[in-house]
Amino acid sequence: MLPIRDDNPSRTFPLVTFLLILANGLVWLWEVSLGSGAALTSAYLRLGFIPGVLTHVYEVPAGALRPYVLTTLTSMFMHGSWSHILGNMLFLWIFGNNIEDHLGHGKYLVFYLAGGVVAAMAQLLSGPSSNVPTIGASGAIAAVMGAYFFLYPRAKVQTLVFFIFITTVRLPAWIFLGIWFAMQLLEGTFGGAQGVAVWAHVGGFLFGVLIAWITSRRGRTRTEYGV
Repeated sequence: MLPIRDDNPSRTFPLVTFLLILANGLVWLWEVSLGSGAALTSAYLRLGFIPGVLTHVYEVPAGALRPYVLTTLTSMFMHGSWSHILGNMLFLWIFGNNIEDHLGHGKYLVFYLAGGVVAAMAQLLSGPSSNVPTIGASGAIAAVMGAYFFLYPRAKVQTLVFFIFITTVRLPAWIFLGIWFAMQLLEGTFGGAQGVAVWAHVGGFLFGVLIAWITSRRGRTRTEYGV
């Protein structure tokens, strides 16, 4: 399933979401300029997040940021393929504007970055001795999706479905995002998604739900789509 758009308008221009997409795009163009050889591999090692380095199983790669925990931030702006970045940015654009609208620009940026860090820590817990660099914005975006799941469950998501033939359906956000989250849990539990940091997705999503619940209890109102 691939989201195309939602029917949940925002009241303000999603400036931070736009700038995050721009930053990811610029970093991706830099990655493309490195080619597919040693320079790109070195960038992944220096700026990607390797759980086993933070847990001191492996040495810090040459040229990596110090303190090493900062790579939890840099890693979320790097991607491994065109499909990786385009898919992530599509999800961010569709679901990010409403969460930015709910939190405000500054708090949304903090939330997004914190979601990425929490997602990285969840991935670390799932494999503390892993030597594979974790890259991508999907952990932070999962936090955005978790917040959307809680705040706007009745919003409709126009979804492209690949099943025997390609079609589009309008699904309530709680169904679309619930299916997505369940798939992450199943893939993480049964190992169906090799090379994908599914536990980062799970951790980020739950963090997003938690923050949405906290901000709602502090007096912020939901839109007409809320429960």
